[in-house]
Amino acid sequence: MCGIAGKLLFDCDGRVSRDQIEAMLRPIAHRGPDGQGIHLDGCVGLGHCRLSIIDLSTGDQPMANEDETVWIVFNGEIYNYLALREQLLAKGHQFKTQSDTEVIIHAYEEYGFDCLRHLRGMFAFAIWDHKNRRLFVARDRVGIKPLYYCQTPGVLYFASELKAIIADPAVSREISAPALRQFFSFFYLPGEDTLFRSVRKLLPGHYLLVEGGKVTRHRYWDLQFTHERWGRSFEDVVEELYGLLGSTVRDHMIADVPVGVLLSGGVDSSAVLSFAVQGTEKKVKTFTVGFDGDQVVDERPYARMAAQRFGTEHYDLSITAEDFWNFLPSYVWHMEEPVCEPPAVALYYVSKFARQYVKVLLSGEGGDEAFAGYPNYPNMLRLDGIRRALGPVARPVGAVAALAGALLGDGRVRRYGDALGRPLADVYFSRTSSPTTFFNRSARRFFTPEFLAASSSSSAANSMADLLRPAAGWPLLDQMLYADTKTWLPDDLLIKADKITMANSLELRVPLLDHVVMEFAASLPSEYKVRGKDTKRALKAAFAKALPQEILNRKKAGFPVPYGGWLSHDFAAGVRETLLSDRARNRGYFEPQEVNRLLDSHCQSGQFPKEIFSLLVVELWHRQFVDSDNSLTKSGVA
Repeated sequence: MCGIAGKLLFDCDGRVSRDQIEAMLRPIAHRGPDGQGIHLDGCVGLGHCRLSIIDLSTGDQPMANEDETVWIVFNGEIYNYLALREQLLAKGHQFKTQSDTEVIIHAYEEYGFDCLRHLRGMFAFAIWDHKNRRLFVARDRVGIKPLYYCQTPGVLYFASELKAIIADPAVSREISAPALRQFFSFFYLPGEDTLFRSVRKLLPGHYLLVEGGKVTRHRYWDLQFTHERWGRSFEDVVEELYGLLGSTVRDHMIADVPVGVLLSGGVDSSAVLSFAVQGTEKKVKTFTVGFDGDQVVDERPYARMAAQRFGTEHYDLSITAEDFWNFLPSYVWHMEEPVCEPPAVALYYVSKFARQYVKVLLSGEGGDEAFAGYPNYPNMLRLDGIRRALGPVARPVGAVAALAGALLGDGRVRRYGDALGRPLADVYFSRTSSPTTFFNRSARRFFTPEFLAASSSSSAANSMADLLRPAAGWPLLDQMLYADTKTWLPDDLLIKADKITMANSLELRVPLLDHVVMEFAASLPSEYKVRGKDTKRALKAAFAKALPQEILNRKKAGFPVPYGGWLSHDFAAGVRETLLSDRARNRGYFEPQEVNRLLDSHCQSGQFPKEIFSLLVVELWHRQFVDSDNSLTKSGVA
């Protein structure tokens, strides 16, 4: 696990300097405190900061092949590298190290761009092919590792984090109003856009080629819902799944440094732990975080239950409202993109604590997206059943239901009533948004006319419709899982998982998002995942005997962070001061009186925590990344 950065000049006579690459590496040094390396070859410069996990003594980067004509900088882990290494040795390749990095180099020499199909793991890398004067930049299938790039008329930049790219003063920091509007629809930024017009995310399952000044983007993988296992019994599928997860977790335990498990008290992380304890002779360390207070759902008792079941060395901690507030500027700095993900603050504190004991953590992230664990899945399936039963009258019935929900003040009735008779893309919005959410419903009065005009090309519904086009004709559950896997998962959850743990120089591994596991889950019929109100059926059945029943049968709680109350009571004055400051007003995005009204409403009802948190994140983001006020990370919010 590391940080990578690089710069390529399209003018072959140009030269990239060491100072330029050092400047890119400086803001991402936390990703790799164990070493730094730079390779310069005229018009190209590659930079790497290393967090040593495998082959501690000889795995330094940038790394080259035998004759130093192929160079790589790599962030991630290749879990099948030992098997690949044996295959490549049999084909005559010679190795200088025991690292997974060198396996990628030789796989590229042997298979070309198809080397990606041979890699099983999480990765973002760049290969400079000196002979062919070609740059090959790739990101893993699911998007576990981030990768940003910026193309100008004469230069291509790439990096693990956005701030490494904008470290070059030549990169424009012009804001994309449509992207900002998308954020307020989704509460994160789906797809390849960032808030800077000039910087983009390389999509999961894609690679870039740069040759002769031409940049092309290619997709090498997409999740397909094939239903190969339609004819197999539920019991046979469960048995196969158990074996697959066991081998996958064992592969994810490979490291030359201590490995622990991040416990949430849910099925997914407990399932990962059940195999992790089998993959080592040492006592596994487990970690969890919670919040104190009468109104808070505390995950820690369930995490302790799992830790006791599997005999781990368990640690837990709690964070306070003050911890949350003090970390917000740093949260924005490390996340880089505006994301409404308050649990990331808790993740920061628990990973900081865990870093005292381990260098690698396993997590259960992704189980809900792979095996259908969220309650919205059965809810939408039930609505779809009603819609099909009503046929042509679904639309007027939906309008009546939505109206009733509005009159009764019941957001769930309004939201689900609105769904009847409308296309999935119009209402689903990757799980987190819909036309009935505040920023979409109140756009014309909340945003300024100037901002609405500048962002008029933005449409969350159109974005989702484009995304769902490859899934046309699939069963409804598959469409929802596909949408979440392409948006919410990489652009919210995995950004949080990578950047917040790497802020503490800690590697987080996610076995349930191994692409082979994802493909297995996608091959299952819908009823093997959801039946009635039951979610994650196959996964829960696989661990029915291994996990405590209290964990298997508990209601889905997510990770409940009580930030709404903190923002409306503990830090209401600081929130108001920040959002109604002259700086915030002068950005011209919002009508100040509407912001004030929203704050008043939240203080009275506690109804708008996401909206308040998102506004706060956007303002702090502008201060750090546009105003360059990095003192915020040291001095607090207000």
